[in-house]
Amino acid sequence: MITISIMAATLMQTLDSTIANVALPHMQGSLSASQDEITWVLTSYIVAAAIATPLTGWLSDRLSVKRLLAISIAGFTLASAFCGLSETLVQIVASRLLQGIFGASLVPLSQSILLDINPRDKQGQAMAVWGMGVMVGPILGPTLGGWLTDSYNWRWVFFINVPIGALALFGVLTFLPSRAPRHEVKFDAFGFVTLGLAIGAFQAMLDRGEQLDWFGSLEIRIEAIVAALAFLYFLAHTATAGPRSFFRYALLKDRNFATGACFIFVIGAVMYATRALLPPMLQNLMGYPVATTGLVTAPSGAGTMLAMLLAGRLLKRIDARVLLLSGFLISAFALWQMMQYTVVLSVSDIVWPGLIQGFGLGLVFVPLSALTFSTLAPELRADGTATYSLMRNIGSSIGISVIQTLMTRNTQVAHANLAANVSVFNPAMQSLLASGSRLQLALLNQSINQQASMIAYLNDFKVMFVATLLVVPLILLIKPTRQVSDDAVAHAAMD
Repeated sequence: MITISIMAATLMQTLDSTIANVALPHMQGSLSASQDEITWVLTSYIVAAAIATPLTGWLSDRLSVKRLLAISIAGFTLASAFCGLSETLVQIVASRLLQGIFGASLVPLSQSILLDINPRDKQGQAMAVWGMGVMVGPILGPTLGGWLTDSYNWRWVFFINVPIGALALFGVLTFLPSRAPRHEVKFDAFGFVTLGLAIGAFQAMLDRGEQLDWFGSLEIRIEAIVAALAFLYFLAHTATAGPRSFFRYALLKDRNFATGACFIFVIGAVMYATRALLPPMLQNLMGYPVATTGLVTAPSGAGTMLAMLLAGRLLKRIDARVLLLSGFLISAFALWQMMQYTVVLSVSDIVWPGLIQGFGLGLVFVPLSALTFSTLAPELRADGTATYSLMRNIGSSIGISVIQTLMTRNTQVAHANLAANVSVFNPAMQSLLASGSRLQLALLNQSINQQASMIAYLNDFKVMFVATLLVVPLILLIKPTRQVSDDAVAHAAMD
């Protein structure tokens, strides 16, 4: 019953990583938000989870695991209800921030509890069950989100968490044994606050920059200064605080870990940015129903799960760096396929690149975790796991913001370039302009808008394709190792 309860909580949290993506166009209309504003629904959740995740260990010591898990489930469930009841963009972004804060502890706590309640000879099976549960959420998310939005409305994407959360909370309070808090671990509040402030201000700058003309705006300049100063204070504090620091400087001395952190940053940016781009493209440009959008984007998660299961077996026979290289090249090939998209696409044109990209990323996760933590000292693994997760989340939020900013700007540039050809000096346009038909001109403008948006999407896929290839040479910096970490599958499932 403990396993069922905590897996329900974990599933609820992992579902929210993808379930809202397909509903974004519907939220955009309902909340009167622009295309770049509606992505705040995704980035606010990711940033809040990134900042709050490192607090898990300290809070579990101060409050006890059971109490922290109960508070996290209750808070996440209540925040989900607030998301569904939101009437404005400000309300839903604030609710998503709460979701991220409360949901940050659910996955690491569930893994820790499963290890605690199972004997050592059963821990491998427990991690397999936990890993499958973690992977099922992102796979079901697009399909379930599409069905709920199509059959009811986008608010049920969040309301679905309420019954699941209530059952999980009841199970935890009823069956999970209580343990006294330890109050032993000291928390570096200054390091946490400065890093959180730096990440928050930088994310706000990225999210608001396109609307406010970047550094032409006083707000953007203030956010940039706050982010820079906070990060400088964080670096200075980290360098002088020693072992009491929120961030363990010794982690950077491990070449494999430092390289792996760079890899997971890029993976987070590419993976989440792709998932944020495809649903609006399919629904707004190509007229796909939201339920169909969910179905055609779900195979990406299935490809990831299949590759992770395969990679776990291959690691014992093949150099992890070879698997890593293969995964990145497969992912790059999928992005190259997406660069060939046109405004007319069949279902297979969407499904296969998504499945291939998911497979490539899944092939990266397990060997990357194995290589990243293989040379790390045991006493640094807890901090390493938190930092690894933090880098993935920061990469995801920055990736979504940057790609959406490029999308908005490139659409305007492409529209201006295409509209420049609508002139009396263009022989192909002379008869149309001479007729003066408003209907024909409106249809022409609609076609230009569609083509401009398509060009912008293709440019975004090209940026992600280039970023994926540029990170590949970093594999040369990773030390080869014949020992595969026993925690590799667990770490990979967390990502």
